[in-house]
Order: sequence, then C-alpha cells, then structure tokens
Amino acid sequence: MAVHAHPDDESSKGAATTARYAAAGVEVLVVTCTGGERGSVLNPSYGRELAEGDEIAAVRREEMAAAAAALGVRQHWLGFVDSGLPEGDPLPPLPEGCFALVPLEESAEALVRVVREFRPHVITTYDPSGGYPHPDHIRTHEVTAAAWEAAGDPGRFPGAGTPWTPLKLYYNHDFSMRRIRTVHEAMVDAGLESPFGEWVETRAAREIVERPVTTRIEVADHFDARDAALRAHATQIDPDGFFFGTPRDLETEVWPWEEYELADARIATTLPEDDLFAGLTEEHL
Repeated sequence: MAVHAHPDDESSKGAATTARYAAAGVEVLVVTCTGGERGSVLNPSYGRELAEGDEIAAVRREEMAAAAAALGVRQHWLGFVDSGLPEGDPLPPLPEGCFALVPLEESAEALVRVVREFRPHVITTYDPSGGYPHPDHIRTHEVTAAAWEAAGDPGRFPGAGTPWTPLKLYYNHDFSMRRIRTVHEAMVDAGLESPFGEWVETRAAREIVERPVTTRIEVADHFDARDAALRAHATQIDPDGFFFGTPRDLETEVWPWEEYELADARIATTLPEDDLFAGLTEEHL
C-alpha cells in the first residue's frame, strides 16, 4: 500500500517500484488522501484553464485512473479535501474543512478502514517532513503513522473492520540530493543541459538534511510505466519539463533505483535491503 497526498504524487514518488511489484503479481493499492481540488494547471501546454474545486477535481480523477492503469495498480480515494499550498508572509490560514485540519483520529480511522480491508504487508509514505512542506504531505505522514500503529489493535477503531497488522513501514526518498546530484553531474559530464542545476543550488543552500537510505529497489525496467503514469497527469506534468529532462539510458546507467527508508518493522530484516518484502516468509503470507 502506497499512501499519497494528491493525485500525481503516486507517479512522481515510488511509481516504478509499484509498477515493478504489480508486474510481478503483487497486489498494490495506491491510497490518495485528497482529490487535488485546490491544485492548478501546472502544465503550460495543457491548453485550457480549469476552475479550482469540482472542475479540476473531476479532471484529476480521470488522470488518476489513467495513471493507475499505466502502473498496473489499484487506487482508492480516502475522500478528504485538498488543503492547498499556503503562500505569503505571514502564511494565510488553511481553508476550513481541509485535510490538514481534519482531526487526526478521523483521518486515521479512514485509513485504518482501508488497511484492514486491503491487508497490506508493506506500507510506503512520506517522512515526517512530508518531503516538502506542503500541509497535506505532512498530514499524510501523520495519518499513515497513526494508522500503522492502530490498524492491528482491536481496541482502536472497533467499527473499522477486522484488525490487521502490517509488517513494514517505509518512507519514499525519490528526491534525495544524492540522486539529484548524481544525475545532474552525469548529465554535465556528458555535455548535456541538466534540468537539476538550479534545484541543486537551491536545495543545497537550504541545507536540507538527507535521511538514511536502507532499501534500494532496481526499477529501470519500469521507467516506461512510471513515465506513462506521469504523462497521464496532464494538468500537472509538463511533458517537456524536468521529469523528462534526463535521457532514460543515462538514468538507467547512473541511477536505476528508487530508494526508501525503513521507518519501522515488525519482522527481522538485514540492512541494506533490495526488496520491500525482505524478511517476509511464507508464514507471513
């Protein structure tokens, strides 16, 4: 189970991993916490404007269905409303009723219900920073961490289904500085224009702390599925933008992985890992 904040996050974070496991016959469920109602059209070549709210949410539902098909995964809407990304100094208050303001017990119960129904052995989501400071990404981490603790406890949310205890919890690391710098330097060495130059400088200036990597999944064979899922989110992803600025043969050579941090485990495993299911045995299945 991969828990994400908005439609398109599943295609930019851990997408090739989910495609790899789905292709191998593993049941994979993407949970999308919000409908992306407060998003805007970010692709300059999209061709039309969409109003915030119901109009863009309807389009993003169609995009999400196409992305899930490209990855070969199932997808579930958790049903909360996009909080938007507040901007300004000071930051404005979050909109009433948005995901980030819903009481944690309420949103955690909603995810616990899905965990108990789907019964995942492995859950992936964001680290406590959210990966970047969007309130919905931070809340997604908080909700997933709460559901991880509660799903197997019969005393928590007794009306939310039969308890189920997931075995491993991971954080995505798709935008680590190590990855960005490696790809950037390889492109510069090859005489190519890197899409990450400004980003490297900007992020380095912020002194973003790199979190530990415990698990690397080989996914180069599934870059095509990831790319198709990205393109499915046509309101959000520029087909000529930085997601597609790296030649895939170069990416395959220098960074054929997606990386994770094992945040918690209820089974023994040996680090580093090359499989999210490392440590599971037939008795767990």
